[in-house]
Amino acid sequence: MSVPLTSSTRVLALLGDPVAHSLSPVVQNAAFQAAEVDGVYVALRCDQRDLPGLIQAISRAGGGGNVTLPHKERAAAVLDAPSEAVRRTGACNTFWGEGGRVHGDNTDVEGFKRATSRFLERPPEGFRVLLLGAGGAARASLVGLLDLGVREVMILNRTTERARAVARRIGGERVRVADTIGHIEGERFDLVVNTTRLGLEEEDPLPLELGRLGRAGAVMDLVYGPEGTPFVRAAAALGIPATDGGEMLVQQGAVSFECWWKGPAPLESMREALEGVRVG
Repeated sequence: MSVPLTSSTRVLALLGDPVAHSLSPVVQNAAFQAAEVDGVYVALRCDQRDLPGLIQAISRAGGGGNVTLPHKERAAAVLDAPSEAVRRTGACNTFWGEGGRVHGDNTDVEGFKRATSRFLERPPEGFRVLLLGAGGAARASLVGLLDLGVREVMILNRTTERARAVARRIGGERVRVADTIGHIEGERFDLVVNTTRLGLEEEDPLPLELGRLGRAGAVMDLVYGPEGTPFVRAAAALGIPATDGGEMLVQQGAVSFECWWKGPAPLESMREALEGVRVG
């Protein structure tokens, strides 16, 4: 049953640039309807200058939302009450108002852990992982991988110093940085994770030519689209098990729902809404 919109309806917003591609409104509005909570979810394109004011205004009006590329790190600095995941990663993707304060979490961490274990049908304990990117999504993924007990993570990013900064903040002995793709050519990895934005547009180059590796046991692309992504298709062409970010979208969205509404998310309704768009 649909809950009618009234003056007491909570507004939840996705803030980022770009946001036109996002399927979060489809997934979250389906969740709100299934759970019969009084809320509406919208996507708002915003630049870096407007982000702090929007987070504060929406939160203090009783709402909340998500933050996506390229604003997750900046969002962390706006919070009055950051979660442990925000403190560990230096990035925030979920915010809400509570007790007159702006609260925030990084639900990408828990969402990544749930999505990865579901895709692999087991936690990646003991895995050697290649992590592509060094932004907010990479930080969350790195924390999730370390929590899940991987043996080693190699970070490859266009800007080496940014990758080293992420490794210093989060890593420890299990995290290394590759200066160039040439340094890992022919190496073997159990899992490759793309956290860059490459693949949002069909004409984007691939984040990595998988054939340059000695082995890629599985591929996770955190980018998603109605028909998958070029990186997933490239992996499949090589016979490598691969998935895009659809399940990650659902899982991190479920954790966000729990932050906003203090109750369990209707996961199956969220998956059905996403798949309805992707095959429709």
